[in-house]
Amino acid sequence: MSHRVNDDSSSTWETTPPTGDGPERTTRFSTARSSSSYDDDPAPRFSKKKAKKKQPFWKELLVIFSVALVLTVVIQTFVARVFVIPSASMETTLHGCTGCVNDKVLVEKITYLFRDPQPGDVIVFRGPPNWTGGKQPPNFVTGTLQDLGSMVNLSEPSGTDFIKRVIAVGGQTVECCDEQGRVLVDGKPLDEPYLNFGGGPRQQDSFEKVTVPAGKLWVMGDNRNNSSDSRKHGDPTPADGAIPIDNVVGKARVIVIPVGRWGSISDFNPQTGGK
Repeated sequence: MSHRVNDDSSSTWETTPPTGDGPERTTRFSTARSSSSYDDDPAPRFSKKKAKKKQPFWKELLVIFSVALVLTVVIQTFVARVFVIPSASMETTLHGCTGCVNDKVLVEKITYLFRDPQPGDVIVFRGPPNWTGGKQPPNFVTGTLQDLGSMVNLSEPSGTDFIKRVIAVGGQTVECCDEQGRVLVDGKPLDEPYLNFGGGPRQQDSFEKVTVPAGKLWVMGDNRNNSSDSRKHGDPTPADGAIPIDNVVGKARVIVIPVGRWGSISDFNPQTGGK
């Protein structure tokens, strides 16, 4: 009897007829299944995932609005804010005049995490009580909504924030003025190319000589004779016109509106001639 190896793909029994007088038949079985055997199998079943129901448009809009509001609050609290200038005290560096488009300026808060304000910096600060007449700043929610509204001219600014230029820091002495009408700091005249006298003579309103207390800043407006600044708020003593460093919100960097006045805000140091 002989055994043959079959590499055919058919699954059939094969019989080898006996040779001669042999009584036995040789058979073999192929383990491969025929293609026809698959025809009888049931069709495979596939599970279909249920399609997700689309959210209504108003829900998507609510989510987008909520995320935008949270990001706005976070950015304005820790990074930067846009402030409206409703006063003419910083003209012509900044516009806040009656009948013109008030400047909106970007004020960043990162710089003063690493250093204190320096002479020449234009800063926004929360007015102490002797600056605001005792008016309290609004709470966080009301203040944020009011500031957002003021940026699109839907509401007035809070009225407790001010913008001025730093003239002197704690420990320095400020007085007015030399023969050329220049303010003196520690006995030296300031170089102030940004000053605006409205086309008139370079003559400043006089004020009492004062030493700036430690931890405070002496601030004045660029529109020098039309600015209610540290000179005007010295109550009960002239030194009380200085504002606490802790009240500083940030440094004014860029005019963002109106577009025609877009540009950086100079921080020319008047004590060193800009150096």
